[in-house]
Amino acid sequence: MTATFPTAPDKHALEHGAELAPRFDANGLIAAVATHADTGEVLMFAWMNAEALSLTLSTGEAHYFSRSRSELWHKGATSGQIQAVVEARIDCDQDCVWLKVRPQGDGGACHTGARSCFYRVIEDCHLKDAP
Repeated sequence: MTATFPTAPDKHALEHGAELAPRFDANGLIAAVATHADTGEVLMFAWMNAEALSLTLSTGEAHYFSRSRSELWHKGATSGQIQAVVEARIDCDQDCVWLKVRPQGDGGACHTGARSCFYRVIEDCHLKDAP
C-alpha cells in the first residue's frame, strides 16, 4: 500500500489550513510521540512513514516505521501491547504527530517491558528554576 497525502500550497495553508498535509523528511519519515490518553504520560517516540500514518488513521491502532528493520511496524502485533488511538494531532508546521493512546495487553509501551520508553532520569542535568 502506498499512501499519499496532499502538499500544502503555502506556509499559511500549512500552518492554518484544515487539510492534513504532513511534511515527511528526506527519508520519507515524520516524528511521532505517543502519550497515554488517560494519564498524559509520554510513552514513546517513533517514526512514521506515509503508510504507517495512513494505517494509524484508518484503523485506529498505532503503526510506525522501524528504521532499524526498514519495515512497517504495527505496535503490539506480536507483544499484545496494541496502542488504541484516542486522538491524533499534528503540530503547527505538520512535521510531528502526537498520538493519544490507550495501551492494550499488559499496558507497556517499551520493548524492554517498561510502561514507558522514558523510564530513565538524567541525573547530571542542571535544570534552572522556572521564572
